[in-house]
This record gives sequence, structure tokens and C-alpha cells, in this order.
Amino acid sequence: MSLILFGVFALLIILNIPVAVSLGLATLITIAATDTVPLMVVAQKMFTATDSFPLMAIPFFMIAGSLMEKGGISRRLIKFANTLIGSFHGGLALVTVMASMFFAAISGSSPATVAAIGSIMIPAMVKQGYSHDFATATQASSGYIGVIIPPSIPMVTYGVVTGASIGSLFMAGFLPGMLIGASLMLVAYLISRKQGYAGDSRATSREVFAAFIDAILALLMPIIILGGIYGGIFTPTEAANVAVVYGFIIGFFVYKELKWKDIPGVLRASAISSSMVMLIIATATAFGLLLTREMIPAKIASFFISFTDSTLVLLILINIMLLVVGTFLETNAAIIILAPIFYPVIVQMGIDPVHFGVIMVINLAIGMITPPLGVNLFVACGITKLSIERVIKANWLYLLISLVALGVITYIPAISLWLPTLLQ
Repeated sequence: MSLILFGVFALLIILNIPVAVSLGLATLITIAATDTVPLMVVAQKMFTATDSFPLMAIPFFMIAGSLMEKGGISRRLIKFANTLIGSFHGGLALVTVMASMFFAAISGSSPATVAAIGSIMIPAMVKQGYSHDFATATQASSGYIGVIIPPSIPMVTYGVVTGASIGSLFMAGFLPGMLIGASLMLVAYLISRKQGYAGDSRATSREVFAAFIDAILALLMPIIILGGIYGGIFTPTEAANVAVVYGFIIGFFVYKELKWKDIPGVLRASAISSSMVMLIIATATAFGLLLTREMIPAKIASFFISFTDSTLVLLILINIMLLVVGTFLETNAAIIILAPIFYPVIVQMGIDPVHFGVIMVINLAIGMITPPLGVNLFVACGITKLSIERVIKANWLYLLISLVALGVITYIPAISLWLPTLLQ
């Protein structure tokens, strides 16, 4: 059964069938061939997988991000970032990374971050004399911070699958996201200095303050979300609803850039994106049902534990596996399939589940800037109309520094766990 299941799934992925459809078809074909599970049970599992209160946070965070984007938030965040660091070598590249970090604290989605910031920053960098390849690679790489700095949709998925606290996961992702952002900015600065990309004139303290005041309502959003969760005022799902209301009020009544005509488009885009994620969750759960019946998670767990009793070696092996999986499997699907496999292993080895959740999300996020899936590459290339091959060549230093940051975060748990521990 395992051979049929993985064989059909691999074949469908090679044929470029969407991940959700591949997971569902592989499950149905395996059931038809082996008759091991009644189809009614599969249907029930798919329904109950999505009939989850915590998962309601996903569409609401998507709506909140879209509302903030349409309401002029992206432009204000970019302007504020530019007053802070725009005068350095490669100022616009640094602004791209910083603005992506700011927007990550609003959207929870990596492709949304690339689209919202990239549509403004990539043309600005090209106009300033930056190469198309470098501008596109910078935006694609900085965009994956969108799923690390809270709120994070993959962290919601991980929390639902493993039972880990979503609030703790959100807080645990903050410092790693900052570290990765700083690492990407270092690479952007060094490349820009070598290529002679100059910065803008230094902003005065008055200009910095004015830009901060203009963007402060956007910057307050993650504080409201995380403060409300840890203050016991609302759950992560309720926080997503609060984010929608907040985003609407700021965009419509304060900045007055969000119009009634924008609302149907926002809801339509969020509904499509959410339905794709939910379909992946449903079919991945059915796929996981067959894995569990074959005791594949238990067998893999036994293999890892018998292979090594060293936490250091175990994390290296898991990181390698997750990096490979992240190159061809959608993030939420990978979490649903692999988290139940690794969870008993990391618990038995004494690894904190929240820390491991951050490691898992970062690994899979790096897959967003590596072929063949590389969703961030496709979104960024859609803005500049460049070929994937050109952007990959310009992206390798960002990928390398991301792997270095991953290693640091993996082996220094305090980077992830300091904030959750502090606030407990």
C-alpha cells in the first residue's frame, strides 16, 4: 500500500498536478487498489479536518492582510522603512527586506508579502539602477519571512495538527524572523556595496518621526494581536477576527484608501486562497490516514531513534529531510503529513514542540525560494516577467545565509523560546 500511495503521489507531482489534487487522487487510487479503508471514513476524515475552530483563523488573517494592503498600509510601511535605512548602500534593497518584515506581521502569508511589497519595491529598485535579477531575488527571499514573523498561517496549521499552543508558536517565531531578516539585509548590503548601489539621502529626525506616525497604526496591529492572545483577551482565532475589524477601520475610516468597491475583490481573493489551503488540509489528512494505518509514522520514528541517540544528529537529519520536502510540497500539506511523524520523535528526544514548530516552518519556508515549487519565485517573477532560472542564479547567497540562520535557530533554542517563556 505504501508503494502505491507514494508512487502515485510522486507521479502526479512530476506531472505538475496541483498538490491538493495529487494528495486526494493518490489516496483514492490506493484505496481502490487495496480496499483497506471505506470511502465513507475518508470523507468523514476530510470533513472533520477542516471543521476546526482554530483553522478559522486562516481565512480571517488572509482577509486582514488584504484589507491592510488595499488600505495603503504597504506604502506607509515602505516609507517608514526608507526613512530608517534608505541612506545605506543598497538602501532600497534593505527597505525591501524591512518592509517585508513589517508586512509579515500583518499578513501571515509569504506570497501575499511578496505581492504587496514587491509590486512597489521591485519597480522602484529597477528605476534606481538595481539589476532586475537582484531586485527580484531580494523580494522573493525577503517574502518568506511572512510565514515566520507572527501571525503565521503555517504555524496555525502546526498548532492544530500537534496541539501545540498557537499563541506560543506566534511568539516563538518573532525573534527567528528578526534574525533571518537581519541576515538577508546583511547579504543585500554586501552585494549592493560591491555593485555600487547607492542609498538615498539621509532622512532627518523630523521625517523619520512623521513617517513613524503615518505608519504607527499598521505597526500596532501585531502588538494588538499578540498582546490580546497572551493577555487572555481572545484566542488566536478571535484575534484574526479582531485583525479584520481593525484593518477595515484603519483602511476605510482613518487612511480612507479602502473603498467599498474593493471589499468584494478582497473577499473573493481571500476565499479562493483559503479554499486552496483548506482543500490541501483535507486531502493531506486523508493521505495521512493511510500513512497511519500502515504505521509509517511509527516506523520512521523508530528508524530515527534507532539510527542515533544524539539530538544534534537527529536535528540535522530532520532539517535535511524538511528542506528536500519543502522544495516540492506545499507548506501546509507538508506540515499535516510530516508533523505527526516527527512529533513523537522530538518529544522522546526532549525537543520542545514549540521550538520544533519554528524549525519546521523555517525549513519549509526556505522551500518557497527553491525550485521546483518555489512559490515566492513564481510570484516575484510574475512582477518582473523574468525566467525562474535567472532569479535562482541571483538568489543563491540569500539561500545560503538562510541555511546558516536556520542552523543557528535550530541549535540555540533560546532564540525561539525566550519570548514564550518570558510571557508565560
